[in-house]
Amino acid sequence: MPRPLIALVGRPNVGKSTLFNRIAGRRAAIVEDVPGVTRDRNYVDVEWDGRALSFVDTGGFEPKSRDAVMQVVRRQAQLAVDEASAVLLVVDGREGLTSMDQAIADLLRSSGKPLFVVVNKVDTAGVEDAAPMAEFHRLGFSEVHAVSAEHSRGIAGLLDALVVELGVEPGATATPEDDLEMGDAPELSDASREAPPAEIRIAIVGRPNVGKSTFVNALLGEERLVVSETPGTTRDSIDSVLSYKGRQFVVTDTAGIRRKRSIAQRVEAYSVVRAMRSMEDAEVVACLLDAAEAGVEQDARLLSMVAEKGRALVVLVNKWDLGEREGATQAWYRSELAKRLPFVSWAPMIFTSGKTGKGVAKLLDTSARLIEQYRARFPTHALNQLLEDVQLSHPAPLARGRTVKLYYMAQVGSAPPTFAVQCSRPEAITDAYKRFVENRFREAFRLEVPIRFIYRERKRRSRPAP
Repeated sequence: MPRPLIALVGRPNVGKSTLFNRIAGRRAAIVEDVPGVTRDRNYVDVEWDGRALSFVDTGGFEPKSRDAVMQVVRRQAQLAVDEASAVLLVVDGREGLTSMDQAIADLLRSSGKPLFVVVNKVDTAGVEDAAPMAEFHRLGFSEVHAVSAEHSRGIAGLLDALVVELGVEPGATATPEDDLEMGDAPELSDASREAPPAEIRIAIVGRPNVGKSTFVNALLGEERLVVSETPGTTRDSIDSVLSYKGRQFVVTDTAGIRRKRSIAQRVEAYSVVRAMRSMEDAEVVACLLDAAEAGVEQDARLLSMVAEKGRALVVLVNKWDLGEREGATQAWYRSELAKRLPFVSWAPMIFTSGKTGKGVAKLLDTSARLIEQYRARFPTHALNQLLEDVQLSHPAPLARGRTVKLYYMAQVGSAPPTFAVQCSRPEAITDAYKRFVENRFREAFRLEVPIRFIYRERKRRSRPAP
């Protein structure tokens, strides 16, 4: 049995995201005392009393507003209602019933879904006695619940009523994992493909207005996310789950990341922090560049952060339909970006257009390939054979007339692959030689993910005293 979905709907600043976070048990949505913080649909799965439920948070909207973004937010809320099993109309108990609440209630009535009025900000019994609850009962909805999302008051009763109304039975709802294949990679150890996790997390990052939400919508095949020409439309990090070729992906659309001095609003600062956390949570980061101005300083800073965090990276040159229209070729573009961004030359590059959908699915194919490398375990004997070949073909430079030797290598970590090299005089190994060793390993194992080398001095065994 699939999880029933419950949509949270209402006007701006009534506390929908606070309620969403309280139900989720974590800070799953940005909360700020400013109207209109939430704009996209945000989903979360929860367990309540052994019963599986899903909730979707929507942006606050004004039914009669002519603002372009507000109209898009309203359309997003309507899409959430259409796919939901039940709807929670969240209102402000301190302000009482407003004409805007009434207008939204009239829109929801036509959905034919079970409708609950959730009177929020009722923090104490005294506030509940003073709240005009009779006004909300006159809306004619099946249930009216006084809650305080901030203080967790009345939430249990609301969830109990939901599972009764929807007839949700206790028990697991998860489906068995698909029989997944890691693909052919004879150069990797067998242990690396014994039990591949079903989920691949991809964070979509980039500067504002490079087309991240349009790209994700094309990837999902639906208008899940708000798309606007206004920079900074996406403020929260939104997770979307999709299946592709027997594998499950979690794609996170994030807010555009600006330079610190460009972040003027507190909410936008939160959004950038959430985007950075999404990079931490992901194994693959897809960085979108605008084909019209790729490789600029902010792109370089962002890609540098991804490399420092050790995440698998895919460089997406978006809006490529415009680049082709100007006569640009992929070969020329790769050459130019290699000059501007040499520190991520190992990362695969995809030319795509979120607007036309061209090349969008290549991200999923590429991510599946990178994940195999990213999580791989390499046979120790193969590592040391390669290490020996490297030294025979190109010995390490002399340090003050003394030879530098690389004795032994072992993998000490994965995601990203990390190798420890026992050697003499590690402080004397130049950066140029370290890059040479890394490049040889990339060539031998066909690696397109970040790899790390730790050079350690081999300690001599102490001889026993005579």
